[in-house]
Amino acid sequence: MLHCRTIPVTPFEQNCSLLWCDATGRAAVVDPGGDLERILAAVREEGVQVEKILITHGHIDHAGGTAVLARRLAVPVEGPQREDRFWIAGMPQQSKMFGFPDVEAFEPDRWLEDGDTVTVGKETLQVIHTPGHTPGHVVFFHAPSRLAIVGDVLFAGSIGRTDFPRGDYDALIASIREKLFPLGDDVTFVPGHGPRSTFGDERAGNPYVGDYA
Repeated sequence: MLHCRTIPVTPFEQNCSLLWCDATGRAAVVDPGGDLERILAAVREEGVQVEKILITHGHIDHAGGTAVLARRLAVPVEGPQREDRFWIAGMPQQSKMFGFPDVEAFEPDRWLEDGDTVTVGKETLQVIHTPGHTPGHVVFFHAPSRLAIVGDVLFAGSIGRTDFPRGDYDALIASIREKLFPLGDDVTFVPGHGPRSTFGDERAGNPYVGDYA
């Protein structure tokens, strides 16, 4: 069984996720944008052992704490897809623009591609490449628990911004409608910001990408 705890971090209230496998107590931190002490406190509270860091995309509020956390825990980084390399390389400049503490760039130990899988303990999640918000954005989907970690692709009642460098509105809409919604109306998703929702609820009522949009 896979558990998921949401930990809001950074002034942008980004939803960092702590995923862990019931059977092994092994865990992954998804999108450690910052506030690392808050993340580590959650790890201690749950009594789990972090074995890796997973990244959905290279924006600073999602990936800003990655280099430091990976070094502190001596764990590898997996994701995003390599088209987000320029975002990760530019994080030190982003940190000055947004007033974040000094942020380090990093090189993932493993770039991810559409169709790859990642493991958390004995649990396996599918990797889905979902460009649009950023060109290398990925989503993590755990089919047995009907749970998706979607970063900034889709939100409850909204969609990700596409006005950043290499954003693409048409690609974003295609990623949602052709890659995420077919996973099933019953899938609950954790967005990068705000409350959880289901793909069914967004198909029914999302004004940007719902069935009647």
